[in-house]
Amino acid sequence: MSFDEAAAIVSRAIEAQVFPAATVEVGRAGGPLWEGAWGALAYDDGAAPTSLDTVFDLASLTKVVATTTLAMRHADGGRLALTDRLGEHLPRWQGDDRSAVTIADLLAHTGGLAAHEPLFHDHAGRAEFEPRICRLPLEYEPRTKSVYSDLGFILLGFLLEDLGKAGLDAQFGRTADACGLASLSYAPPPPHLSIAPAGDNAWRGRRLVGEVHDDNGWALGGVAGHTGLFGTAAAVGRFARLILKGLAGEPTLAQPDTVRQFTRRADVPGSSRALGWDTMLPTSSCGHRLSPSAIGHTGFTGTSLWIDPARDLYIVFLTNRVHPAVHDAEAIRAVRPALHDAVVDAAPQGVAD
Repeated sequence: MSFDEAAAIVSRAIEAQVFPAATVEVGRAGGPLWEGAWGALAYDDGAAPTSLDTVFDLASLTKVVATTTLAMRHADGGRLALTDRLGEHLPRWQGDDRSAVTIADLLAHTGGLAAHEPLFHDHAGRAEFEPRICRLPLEYEPRTKSVYSDLGFILLGFLLEDLGKAGLDAQFGRTADACGLASLSYAPPPPHLSIAPAGDNAWRGRRLVGEVHDDNGWALGGVAGHTGLFGTAAAVGRFARLILKGLAGEPTLAQPDTVRQFTRRADVPGSSRALGWDTMLPTSSCGHRLSPSAIGHTGFTGTSLWIDPARDLYIVFLTNRVHPAVHDAEAIRAVRPALHDAVVDAAPQGVAD
């Protein structure tokens, strides 16, 4: 077993300045198979080298690691049903065009909302974000297609706060403690840790080190349904192993039937989305070799997680491609599938092989 080609792909991307820092962990439900760290935390002279302990802004991996996990646990606890209408939980969500939108619709990105809105320019905190999002015109008829939406997950975060009677950080912290994931956290990492910077932010006037990259997430205090988690590749790998075990029938983060329900592709025209998760398409970031049952997600900062239950395989790939500034996304879009294909080619035979 040799992951030399996978390592070479990451090394070449570092040399081409697709990102300054990267870590990878590959494993199965039983534990890691391979891990590595490349580059330095920044392009600055004397920047510290990346290590396996480097903490990254996980960006939209928050959607599956935190928000979707909490939704599963609240569903298991009987506090929500996927068929609940959003307006039953968030009364500001009103109107004939949106009254039928359900929690499942937001999880599957099919609730009619736009992808993004720069609310941070004029709004701060839930008290201002929630009514604004609830009043935004819908961009399409719900359930007719899927448009990946940060706004929908922001609303899901508010809903989960109400159900759990606590902030997302406190709720996920309790879940993380119970499930051995305490190193995944909304809280800014302690400054003595190795933290990959996430760009020089003109709006905030500073370099972002241990501070959420997404400006809407920042305006929500760094704790939101769409972004805010920080962690290492090993920490995300521990989460991936719990998902693999859940799909195999072991109660971990949620009941196995719940995990299977959330990772099943939704019946939405032209969509690859499950509930929270994306699913395998040969044109996506996962490459061409994962099985049709694979699930995953990416993050804007340059992070990704793919889990293949048929192969008993997961691949965590963390970078800070937004540092020092956001570049053309095409470069990392080429690196991700190449890396995943190389890992599958190198991995020992799995369940489906």
